Amino acid sequence: MKILMIIVDGMADRSVNDTTPLKSARTPNLDRLSEMGINGIMDTIKPGIRPGSDTAHLSVLGYDPFKYYTGRGPIEACGAGIEVMPGDIAFRVNFGTVAGEGSIFNKRVVDRRAGRIQKKEELVRAVNENVKLDGVEFILGNASGHRAALVFRGENLSDRITDSDPKNEGEKVMKVRALDPSAEFTAKIVNEFIEKSHKILDKHPLNAEREQKGLPKANALLLRGVGKAVHVPEFSERYGMKMAVIAGTTLIKGIGRLVGADVIENERFTGSKNTDLDLKVETALNCLESHDFVLLHIKAPDEFGHDGDFEGKRMFIEKVDSALHPFLNLDFSEVCVAVLSDHTTPVTVRDHTADPVPVMIICEGVRRDDVREFNEFQVYRGGLCRIKGVDLMNIILDLTGKSKKFGA
Repeated sequence: MKILMIIVDGMADRSVNDTTPLKSARTPNLDRLSEMGINGIMDTIKPGIRPGSDTAHLSVLGYDPFKYYTGRGPIEACGAGIEVMPGDIAFRVNFGTVAGEGSIFNKRVVDRRAGRIQKKEELVRAVNENVKLDGVEFILGNASGHRAALVFRGENLSDRITDSDPKNEGEKVMKVRALDPSAEFTAKIVNEFIEKSHKILDKHPLNAEREQKGLPKANALLLRGVGKAVHVPEFSERYGMKMAVIAGTTLIKGIGRLVGADVIENERFTGSKNTDLDLKVETALNCLESHDFVLLHIKAPDEFGHDGDFEGKRMFIEKVDSALHPFLNLDFSEVCVAVLSDHTTPVTVRDHTADPVPVMIICEGVRRDDVREFNEFQVYRGGLCRIKGVDLMNIILDLTGKSKKFGA
């Protein structure tokens, strides 16, 4: 039996006048799937723990985030196409704009996203080719929009260091500090890299051209989310299944690559509200022919939650529901489908919260419950009751006949 996991990022919400974007949306396809399956609510990490998208996705794939998550950097690096090895340290990176005199650490951040620069391949190449460090290798990888990823490789590297990104415009670039004595060398080499890369970027012809056009120069690399890469068992090794990931965001593609999945790339998978939902669904159906496990990720509801846009979130959920219609025609004796949100992103909070998320599983033989609507107010009545994210894969494996007996 094949498995299809559909994760609608940040879809869950808190009550606003006794409703949510999901509850108020017209979702006949989600409701029909809910009626055919078993439903419940899920704490993707633990009750009361606010999940990140990274830790939540690791958890629902059966990877304990308290064991395998050291920071977002290694995942972003994988998503940017960098082969990350155990012992490497990695960062999330923004191309930003700084202004002032002297060292970069005396300069203030004018724009943390360098005008949301898009085409920056030349800048990435210039840093990789011209910055030299003694005793340590580095790889700067391009990512979507103003983002990049950075990996350091060498002896005695530590992730016990602080960020250089001040997180606020108008503040100075922060000098990286060691959080314990073993990280002194790492902090020194990272600060050296930040300084040298700034000198290369500030004089780059592309930035001179941007300056002439009145655009912010992408003349600084702002580092955050450091983590040390650890060995993560591949999905095929752990479960004996070939996995495909269909996603537009660097983070989710990074998780896919981290666990050895085939990441399906397409420029129409954007990770935002203009993503091609129909093509994603079509691709997922095709992947079910060649893969045992398919993860379909849809990002935009989370963005609407962060923007505090109730109506935008409701309307996009309706678009998602419409796009999911072909899945109603699946043979559920051959495919098991799970639909869930990775975390709650309330429009009233504009950030992730620990509220449990709705989840449903549809496959032949499942104990169908009485839930007829897929929303936060109904699914808690379902037969799954309340589970944790790391329980989900075990439940699915058992329903699909893939689990092993514990004991005699």
